[in-house]
Amino acid sequence: MGKNPEIKDMGLSTLQERKSYFKTLLNDTEDLIIQSLNWNQRQVNLIYLATLTDQNAILDRIIFPLKRTKEGEFLDVIPLDQLQITCLIEQAVEAILNGGCVVDCESETDFYIFHTSSSIGRSITEPINEKVFGDSHEGFIESLNTNLHLIRRKVVNKDLMIRYLMVGMETNTRLAMVYIESLANPEIVAELEKRITSIRIDYIASMGFVEQLIEDAPFSPFPQILSTERVDRVAANLMEGRIAVLLEGSAKAIILPINFFAFYQSPDDYNARWINGSFFRLLRISSFFIAITLPAGYISVVTFHFETIPNELVLLMQSAVLEIPFPPIIEALLMEITIEMLREAGLRLHTAVGQTIGIVGGLVIGDAIVKAGLVSNIMIIVVASTALASFVVPSHEFRETVRFLRFPMMILAATFGFLGITFGFTCIVIHLSKLEGFGTPYFYPFSPFKWRDLKDSLFRLPIWKMNRRPADSLPQKKLRELFSRGWVKHERRKR
Repeated sequence: MGKNPEIKDMGLSTLQERKSYFKTLLNDTEDLIIQSLNWNQRQVNLIYLATLTDQNAILDRIIFPLKRTKEGEFLDVIPLDQLQITCLIEQAVEAILNGGCVVDCESETDFYIFHTSSSIGRSITEPINEKVFGDSHEGFIESLNTNLHLIRRKVVNKDLMIRYLMVGMETNTRLAMVYIESLANPEIVAELEKRITSIRIDYIASMGFVEQLIEDAPFSPFPQILSTERVDRVAANLMEGRIAVLLEGSAKAIILPINFFAFYQSPDDYNARWINGSFFRLLRISSFFIAITLPAGYISVVTFHFETIPNELVLLMQSAVLEIPFPPIIEALLMEITIEMLREAGLRLHTAVGQTIGIVGGLVIGDAIVKAGLVSNIMIIVVASTALASFVVPSHEFRETVRFLRFPMMILAATFGFLGITFGFTCIVIHLSKLEGFGTPYFYPFSPFKWRDLKDSLFRLPIWKMNRRPADSLPQKKLRELFSRGWVKHERRKR
């Protein structure tokens, strides 16, 4: 901003010339209001956008004080702590576009900027996609300032840093990087800032645009950045040395760097007893293998490996598939695509109608397709179990990855049987082991293998055992506390 010319250097000496210049810069849009007042024998222009500004704030903070006091200097009437002064017309225009009101006084070379933006938005509610049974139920909304306020209230720390950046060359959307300076790795912070400032795009529609423009491997099916609408989840990751990014107009934050197992973690894991939390986390991770291999395994058994079925089930399965006119791969694809269409229809329709489509559509279509002899009963069980396993994943982005991966696995199984499943699964593991995000390993702590950090990946040990931060985020401070259950140590000393 400092390189922009000042008013006195632009030859805009009169109030009318500056008024015309504002209209030109803002293309004389019809919601541009330039209101003229006479104060202290001088003319004063109030310049703002009616669609972004709170009219009552302008009346209370500017117009009424000027009418009550007819004489004196402007700063004697309006306290300095309520406004911002600038001599740069471009900075004044930027304030107008952000909902501010600019006061232009006759015979002065400075603009007075008031922050009078209207606060229109929904109330703070619990995120629909990330419900928990315990702890906080606060979720982000579409206001960046409100979201940052929620984080500040959750993380009361003098080292909590917020850095604002602008993205979108035409829309100038405000973005905030949030991290704890004493914990976050400065190299990762610098790398993230470099990637964000390098974005060249006219319009940032949502946080998904930012994710795709800064991730390391855009062709990978696996999400490399964690998205969340939960304030407590952001706060927990900030305390591990990670960085959160929030966008104006978006009700979610993204967290980085992140690893594979973070997508299977839930706040409920830490509210429950550690044995229960570990069991349910293992159940979620097991659902990943079930969701991508169960249909493929069924196709392999029926097509190539009937000998692997126990003798008691051979006749049962043979009678179920004998009259089906399609090979198992076509049968599986038909049902999987039907399930995906029902799921998409349920999402796009009204809530009440969507639930009806999902339940009634699944029952009616499933029953009709079995009676028509197009699909076997066993395939219905396989597809339903696969759908349930994919729903267990807490992260929406990772859920979509699981839904996608089972299709290439089914094709490999139909072509090569168990060998194809083994090959496909090996490729997935190799890809996960090679994948990195912002210079940190994605499949940590298995690649590279770190026994110490297994305590919060596949399972969760007691809170007092997790006194070291995960090493994959490369935090500046690795230790949380030297001894979390200090009272136990104190009791032992007394004995």
